[in-house]
Amino acid sequence: MKASVFRGPESELAVEDVEVSAVGPRELLVQTAAAGLCHSDLYHLRGVFELPMPTVLGHESAGVVVEVGSDVTDFAPGDHVITCLAPFCGKCSLCLTGRSYLCAGQHSVRAAGEPPRLHQGTTEVHQFLNVSSFAEQLLVHETAAVRIKSEMPLDLAALIGCGVTTGLGAVLNKARVAPGDTVAVIGCGGIGLSAVQGARIAGASRIIAVDLNANKLETARTMGATDIVDGSQLEDGDVAAAIRDLTSGGVDHAIEAVGSAMTATASVEALGIGGTSTIVGLMPSGKTFPVQGRLLLDDRRIQGAYMGAMNFRMAMPRYVDMYLDGRLLLDEMVSSRIELDGIGASFRAMEAGDTLRDVVVF
Repeated sequence: MKASVFRGPESELAVEDVEVSAVGPRELLVQTAAAGLCHSDLYHLRGVFELPMPTVLGHESAGVVVEVGSDVTDFAPGDHVITCLAPFCGKCSLCLTGRSYLCAGQHSVRAAGEPPRLHQGTTEVHQFLNVSSFAEQLLVHETAAVRIKSEMPLDLAALIGCGVTTGLGAVLNKARVAPGDTVAVIGCGGIGLSAVQGARIAGASRIIAVDLNANKLETARTMGATDIVDGSQLEDGDVAAAIRDLTSGGVDHAIEAVGSAMTATASVEALGIGGTSTIVGLMPSGKTFPVQGRLLLDDRRIQGAYMGAMNFRMAMPRYVDMYLDGRLLLDEMVSSRIELDGIGASFRAMEAGDTLRDVVVF
């Protein structure tokens, strides 16, 4: 098969031939239909986080099952599926206490001595986050996939594999925004726009979208934002003060979807008394952000949210239904549909802040 192979931060992504091993007893072979480009892929591409080389990046994808392993009972060839980077064992303490999205997923990795899932001759090509979406086929553990309705367009279903689930879930499952609450979403990429929609679906009374890009802010309006704050137009750059001014003291919920110290601090400072900041943006390892301790005395809270804070096999089919019944907007989130060899250029555009979500269509 063809795959986009990453050989190091100083190298350009290149489309190469990669071999796929035989399907294991609890594995699925999926023909990839589409794969979204996520900011966390960019972090790894730029060397912010170390990876073994060579690697096939990508973790947000959807496709059609072409083969199942001998012990697989929940899937069959022809099933339409979304893959997910959060496979769950169902046996660990996290799974058994309802937090399967935090499962370490060691059960899904092939054991030492087994042939790697991806290879070029005798050289292993490493699988990224249990998926490696930037390839024509996906060989994944059965717990890294969920079956969805066949009427769901697969190019849009791919977005649900990470960004949409993360943003919606942060609002609906972790922050638990209630009807009438006020919400600020800082960062209007794929995750942030999904958070804006989550706030709309939850019935928030005010939804304030914050970004530096005017086009993203206009898209946020179509997604349900009632107010926008263009950080590039603030003379003092004080996003938190702008949010407080709009809400006469601060919001009930702030969703941080950038992954920087500055925006994380702003998400706390934008809160009203008793408000909650939910940090979703991926920060580089070792990064910290300052918080004024006095703010926490008024029952303000800071929390994180990972992969939508819900088992993806429960969440993703619901989000598919939300799209099919018109509540969830996905077409508007796609900046462009590209081919496999266009990934490098799309990541450069992402780095410049010019895209929402580019999708590789196979």
